[in-house]
Amino acid sequence: RQWDNITCWPEAQVGAVVVKPCPKYFRFLTTFVGNVTRNCTSQGWTDVYPAPYTVACGFDSNSTPEEQTSFYGTVKTGYTIGHTLSLIALTAAMIILCLFRKLHCTRNYIHMHLFMSFIMRAIAVFIKDVILFESGESEHCFVSSVGCKAMMVFFQYCVMANFFWLLVEGLYLHTLLVISFFSERKYFWWYILIGWGAPSVFITAWTIVKIYFFNVGCWEEIIESPFWWIIKAPILVSILVNFILFICIIRILVQKLHSPDVGHNETSQYSRLAKSTLLLIPLFGIHYIMFAFFPDNFKTEVKLVFELVVGSFQGFVVAVLYCFLNGEVQAELKRKWRRWHMERFLDSDMKYHHPSLGSNGTNFSTQISMLTKC
Repeated sequence: RQWDNITCWPEAQVGAVVVKPCPKYFRFLTTFVGNVTRNCTSQGWTDVYPAPYTVACGFDSNSTPEEQTSFYGTVKTGYTIGHTLSLIALTAAMIILCLFRKLHCTRNYIHMHLFMSFIMRAIAVFIKDVILFESGESEHCFVSSVGCKAMMVFFQYCVMANFFWLLVEGLYLHTLLVISFFSERKYFWWYILIGWGAPSVFITAWTIVKIYFFNVGCWEEIIESPFWWIIKAPILVSILVNFILFICIIRILVQKLHSPDVGHNETSQYSRLAKSTLLLIPLFGIHYIMFAFFPDNFKTEVKLVFELVVGSFQGFVVAVLYCFLNGEVQAELKRKWRRWHMERFLDSDMKYHHPSLGSNGTNFSTQISMLTKC
C-alpha cells in the first residue's frame, strides 16, 4: 500500500491497473465526478493519470502541481504559525487570570473557558496534522484505527465547543445589559452546561451514527450526507443566535449612549460605539457569517486563506482584546511590577546601608504593601 498525500493506493499485482474515485472533498470545489488511475509496475507505482489531481477531478486552477504544492504548504505554514501564536498568547492570558485574585470574577471565568476552547482547538489541529499528514505512507493506509477516529472525535468536539463558548460570551454580555440584578453563580453553571455539555451531546450522537451507518476511513472526510448536519446544524444555530445577540447589544448600547447619564457628545458616542463593536465582532464570530455567504464560485484559494490562516489567529486576537488590553489586567500587572521593583530597591538599599537590619524584612514588606496598594 502507498499513500501519495491525497489517496491511499491498495496492494496490487505487477501489471495491474488501479482506478480510484476522486477524493470526496473535491465535491466542495466542483460538481465534476472523476477518477484517477495508476499502474503497478515492477519498479513501483506510476504517476497518477490524468495528472494532477485537480485536472482529473475537474478542478483545474491553471496552476502547475508544483505551484499547488507550494500554495498548500504555505497555507499549512501560515495556520501553524497562527495556532502557535494563539497557544502562546492564550496560555499567558490563562496564567495571568489565574494568578491575580482580583481578576477572579464570573466574567473572567467565562473568558478563561473561551481561552481554553481555543487552546484545545489549536492542539487538536496539531494532533490531526501529525496523524493525517506527517506519518509514513503505510500508516496512512490504516488510518481507520480506533485511535485515529478518536482523534477526529476530539477535533470535532473542540471546534464545536469553541463556537458554543463564543455563544456563551454573547449570552453573558446580553444578560448583563438586559437584567440589572441576577445570580451570576447560578447562571455560570448554565453557561458551563452550554459551553462544554451541549457539544458533547451532539458529538456523541455523531459518533454513534458514524459507527453504525458510515464507518469509513478515519472520519476525516466531510461527506455530503444528512449525518454531517448533526455537527453543522448546531454550529450554524449558534452563529445565528450570536448574530441576533450582536444586533440586540448594538441597539442596547445605542440606547444607553443616548441616556441622560451618559451625555450627548456625538463624538464620544460614535467612538465608544465603534470601540464596543470592534470588541464584539471577534467575540461573536461574525466573520463566520460573512464566509457563509461567499458565492460558490468564489476563489477557493482565498477561502482557504481566510478560513484556515486568518482563522488560526483568532485565539491570539481574543487573548489580546480580552486580557492584554483589559484595563483591570493592565492595572494588576502594573501594581505587581511596582511592588516587585520597590521590594528590589528597598532590599538592595537596606543591605547596602544597614547590613544588620537584614532580619527586619517583615517591617519593610509591610511598608511596601502600603506603598503599592491601588
